[in-house]
Amino acid sequence: MSDTTTDVDAEAGADAAEAVLEYLVKAIVDNPDDVQVATEQARNTRYNVHVADGDMGRVIGRRGRTAQAIRTVVRAAAARDDREVDVDFVD
Repeated sequence: MSDTTTDVDAEAGADAAEAVLEYLVKAIVDNPDDVQVATEQARNTRYNVHVADGDMGRVIGRRGRTAQAIRTVVRAAAARDDREVDVDFVD
């Protein structure tokens, strides 16, 4: 077995992290149908999360703790596949 990661494996890792992100955010908000995740590819993969107007406070949480917890879990899902990701919550 080889230690090198193929492009297919890297894409699967990004998809797993995105799926985890969508699952977590949709579980928190009141309007899960309004959740959108946009992906930007650069050196690291960046996920921009858009939610309904009234749901941003739920996603951010008190003192940003919920948002930080979501970022931690998504980064852990991506790190499993040797990927680095950033999560931004956009108005």
